[in-house]
Amino acid sequence: MECTVSWTGNSGTRSGMGFVAETGSGHVLVMDGAPDAAKPDNGGQNLAPRPMETVLAGTGGCSAYDVVLILKRGRHAVQGCSVKLSSERADTDPKVFTKIHMHFTVTGSNIPASAVERAIAMSHEKYCSASIMLGKTAEMTTSFEVREPGAA
Repeated sequence: MECTVSWTGNSGTRSGMGFVAETGSGHVLVMDGAPDAAKPDNGGQNLAPRPMETVLAGTGGCSAYDVVLILKRGRHAVQGCSVKLSSERADTDPKVFTKIHMHFTVTGSNIPASAVERAIAMSHEKYCSASIMLGKTAEMTTSFEVREPGAA
């Protein structure tokens, strides 16, 4: 796997903290830093997600991918899956994630809660390299709910 990350600068002045990542699969991801009123040249313009937000989002995508795939392989009628991640980071550098909670909402007809619980566990224990890696520094917790199609 490869990725090239390039600093974009700010309107050609080469200030600001924007970056573009070009992935090995041919996609582009834009990232930016938070604005810094005290040191504008050190901050971003809030034009894109922060790099650590993309790490968190990637972890959610990795795990949700696993959950959907595991449920489909189990011949469950999964129609939707979302995961809301909440996290805490260390106060000092490096500000690693210290806690990450993932709440899954799975939608489908007659999907047993035990199947969803098993899919989440398999993702976090065996398949999702992102959550397993982050689990080295963060306390990882999960919860879930199963909804029938058309339920609010």
